[in-house]
Amino acid sequence: MSAASDFALYGYFRSSAAFRVRIALNLKNVGADPRFVHLVRDGGQQHRDAYKAVNPQELIPTLLHDSRAIGQSVAIIEYLDEIVPQPPLLPRNAPERARVRQIALAIACDIHPLNNLRVLQYLHHAIGADDKARADWQYHWIATGFSALEAMLARNAETGCFCHGDAPTLADVCLIPQMANARRIQMDLSPYPTLQRIEKAALSLPAFIAARPENQPDAE
Repeated sequence: MSAASDFALYGYFRSSAAFRVRIALNLKNVGADPRFVHLVRDGGQQHRDAYKAVNPQELIPTLLHDSRAIGQSVAIIEYLDEIVPQPPLLPRNAPERARVRQIALAIACDIHPLNNLRVLQYLHHAIGADDKARADWQYHWIATGFSALEAMLARNAETGCFCHGDAPTLADVCLIPQMANARRIQMDLSPYPTLQRIEKAALSLPAFIAARPENQPDAE
C-alpha cells in the first residue's frame, strides 16, 4: 500500500465523482489523506480562494500526488491506472478499452453533469425551478442514460459479472456512484435489471463498500 502521505484527496462524502476516485484508490490499495470540502456549507467551500488555488474549476475531487494537483475524476482514475497498474481498470485490448470508456463516459459526461449540485442550484436560483421541477429533471436525465446503458450491457456478450467481464473496470467505478445517486432520489430502478445485478456484485466487494458515502468520515 502506498503511504497516505504520498497522496491526498479533496472530496465530499456525497459527491459521486469523489466516490468514483475513492473506489479506484481502494481497488488499487492506495491510501490517500482525506481533505474535506463541503459543497453546501458556508456557501460552498469549493469556492474559497484556498481551494480555487488547488483547482480553478472549483470542483471536486482533486488528487494531490508528487506536488501535482489532478482534477476530473476520470483523469484521476486513468492516472492511477498508469502509476499503479494492478489491478487494471482498463483492458489491455484497444477495442475492449474503447467499450469500457464508452460506458464510463456515458455516465461521467452524459448523465452526471446534468444532475450535479451546481446545475440543480442554477435551476433553482436562476430559473426558479421548484423542488418538483428539479426532481423531474433528475429523473428524466438519469432514466434516459440508464435506459441506454441497460440496452448496451444486456445485449453484449462482453458483459459479465461486471460491466465488462468478471472484474471491476472504470465502467463499474462510474456506474456504482450513479446508481447511488438514483437511489438517493428514490428512482424506480426496476427497468434496469442488468444495472442492478452489476451494482449488487460491486457492492459485495470491500473496495466499493468502504467508498460508499455513508462510510466517509465527513458523512452527515
